[in-house]
Amino acid sequence: MKSGVLGPLLLSGSDANLVPSAPKPRQLLAFLMLNAPRMVRAGDCITELWGSTPPKSAMSTLQTYVLHIRQALRGPRGDHSRLLLTRNQGYQLALETTDFDRFRFTDLTRRGRLSAAAGDHRTASEMFTLALAQWRGTALSDVRTGPLSSPHLAELAETRQGVLEQRIEADLALGKHRELVDELSDLTARHPTHENVHAQLMVALYRSGDRKRAGDVFHGLRRALGDTLGIEPVPRMRRLYQAVLAGSSALDAPVVHR
Repeated sequence: MKSGVLGPLLLSGSDANLVPSAPKPRQLLAFLMLNAPRMVRAGDCITELWGSTPPKSAMSTLQTYVLHIRQALRGPRGDHSRLLLTRNQGYQLALETTDFDRFRFTDLTRRGRLSAAAGDHRTASEMFTLALAQWRGTALSDVRTGPLSSPHLAELAETRQGVLEQRIEADLALGKHRELVDELSDLTARHPTHENVHAQLMVALYRSGDRKRAGDVFHGLRRALGDTLGIEPVPRMRRLYQAVLAGSSALDAPVVHR
């Protein structure tokens, strides 16, 4: 069975879609999947579905939604209802690690970070690339989310961005600065106040022999930060800019043995 939250809600078995069509059961299923494999208290499910103003019938309605999910899991080509467990006034989805995109993303990210820490940038880049490939779009883009799932989604989006930057860092260490310029130019355009991707673009441009454009990237960042947030770039960015102006050898591309 395939399951996923890193894009539109996904739950399928033998090519049969097992996601409930009704909005509230879909929302509940997504919430349980975001928390898998942890048990989720019924009270938290109610808060997710109705916020601070649940109806008097919330508990019985919640149980009805759970029943709808169990019925959906009994697909035309196999019964997967056993995966939804009732635990001490709560519910738990027992998803297989290899079948769930969030689990795969977490594991591949962990392996990538271990490789990067060991100086194996090639393996790190491969692991981070595979981790990012688990994403099919914005997490749960087709599900209405409530107050308890929103922080999960924000954390996932932040982690995804961090993994992308770590993959770029690994590729810079592999001497792929020229190949990264277009990607980083697009990232800085979409994130005009994100200092780290601007730093990475400055390094990639410098190593590609375009020191002037690397300096222009810093000035663009400085303007964006001043106009939108009223702040200056952090000291690390100013030091990087000075290193670009000075043609510091510390910014030179590493020697990579192919």
